Amino acid sequence: MAVDTQFHVLAVDDSIVDRKLIERLLTTSSFHVTAVDSGTKALELLGLQGNETRDSHHHDHHQDAEVNLIITDYCMPGMTGYDLLRKIKESESLKDIPVVIMSSENIPARINRCLEEGAEEFFLKPVRLSDVDKLKPHLIRSKSKVQYSLDNKISSYEIHDEVF
Repeated sequence: MAVDTQFHVLAVDDSIVDRKLIERLLTTSSFHVTAVDSGTKALELLGLQGNETRDSHHHDHHQDAEVNLIITDYCMPGMTGYDLLRKIKESESLKDIPVVIMSSENIPARINRCLEEGAEEFFLKPVRLSDVDKLKPHLIRSKSKVQYSLDNKISSYEIHDEVF
């Protein structure tokens, strides 16, 4: 599979065992995976945190690492998966990235709150290969949103050029 057609998934989980499991499942399904152990590190990778300390080579790194989907644990120290979801959905540049929440606790109110806040899916742990298969439609929709946005920009430039 060509690298440029591979989807990039950011996996966020404070548990090394769960992080390795989700990383292996995603890699088995031909995803490119970046795994981090906290919501704060996820935001840094996405370029949303530590703006004052970012230098140009960090900035380039963020540009190269286009993320097509974020899968995050709900219960983590510091920033929860729910907090991470809200920060992503509040960001103009990141709000279209699909977010999936995982949890070992089946709490309907928590699940509903995450889905209402914009999560695409809520998986109960342990995550299975059949769960990973449910990610593909969200990834394809995410790519097409970006493509649609680019197409609109291109067509608006073409229209603008024709006027002059």
